[in-house]
Amino acid sequence: MTSITPLSIPEVLLITPKRHGDARGWFAETWNRQALANAGLDYAFEQDNQAFNAKAGTVRGLHFQQAPHPQAKLVRVLRGEIYDVAVDVRAGSPTYGKWVGARLTAEGGEQLLVPRGFAHGYCTLTDDCELFYKVDGPYAPQTEGSLLWNDPDLGIDWPIGGEAILSDRDRVALRLKDMPSLTF
Repeated sequence: MTSITPLSIPEVLLITPKRHGDARGWFAETWNRQALANAGLDYAFEQDNQAFNAKAGTVRGLHFQQAPHPQAKLVRVLRGEIYDVAVDVRAGSPTYGKWVGARLTAEGGEQLLVPRGFAHGYCTLTDDCELFYKVDGPYAPQTEGSLLWNDPDLGIDWPIGGEAILSDRDRVALRLKDMPSLTF
C-alpha cells in the first residue's frame, strides 16, 4: 500500500509507494489514479517531464504557473537525492508565504505532490541527479512565474554546502513581497 503523509502545509503530500522486492530487485506502482482517487487525490496528469542535473548544489525554482494554466506536480527522483520545496503563493491562504520541504531519494522512492497554487523548487544533494515529474496542466510559458529561491522573507533552509548553481532566470526572480496577487 502506498503511504500518503501530509506535511506541515497539509495540501502538500509526501507519497511513498510500497516496493515489492525479491532477489531480482523490486517493483513499485508509482501512480495509480483509481487507488489515489479513493484516497481523495483525483489528479488527471497529462504530461511527464524528466530533468538531469550534473552537479550537487544545483537549484531549480521556485517556479509556478498561474491561471488559466496552473499546474500540480508529482515529483520523484530516479537517480540521486534532492531537497524538494513547495511555497504557498495562493493569495488569501492561511499558509501564504509558508514553505515545506522534504528529501526525496531514488533509494527511498518518495514523491512530493505539489498542488496548484504553490511555487516549486529543489536543490540537488548529489551529482548526476535525475528527476521525473508529472504535471496536470500543459506547459504555458505566458503564465509562468518565479519566486526568488533564497528570498530572506521565506527563510528556506536549503541544505547547500557551497554556492548554489542557478540559471539566470532563477537568479533574478521576484521576492514574495514584490509579487503581484496571483490566481490559480
